[in-house]
Amino acid sequence: MGKGDRRTRRGKINRSSYGNARPHIDVVTGAAVAKPAAAKPAAAKKAAPRKKA
Repeated sequence: MGKGDRRTRRGKINRSSYGNARPHIDVVTGAAVAKPAAAKPAAAKKAAPRKKA
């Protein structure tokens, strides 16, 4: 159990995902936690290869 385990909090952090083990709401206050700013920029889309005439 640990980084590779999708069911644990540490595994969710490692995979940058959320779920029952790592909820978005604060457990103490019950208030929704603000999402962090987008750290990863969107991948640039490559142009389709040109067809030979």
